[in-house]
Amino acid sequence: MKAVLAGTVIAEADESDLVRIEGNWYFPPASIAQGALVESPTPYTCPWKGAAQYFSVQTGDELHTDYAWSYPNPYPTAFDRVGKDFSGYVAFDPRVQISE
Repeated sequence: MKAVLAGTVIAEADESDLVRIEGNWYFPPASIAQGALVESPTPYTCPWKGAAQYFSVQTGDELHTDYAWSYPNPYPTAFDRVGKDFSGYVAFDPRVQISE
């Protein structure tokens, strides 16, 4: 599967390597294109997943603010709910096209 924004592939991995949580595909950290994500200071804590790290997505000369997020250290109970350790996996804003 691919995550594409403005014609730029941000992430690519086999569907079997992704995790689906609340309607979002989470890509493994190793699948993210080098230099595609820039850490954002935007704070957010999910009641059941924990503290999120937001990222802006770089495509050419454009920076798309807060178009991606990750949970670097999810709550241990979240692993039971999801069925897999998704630490550091990255999900994308709906404006990022996810396709096979």
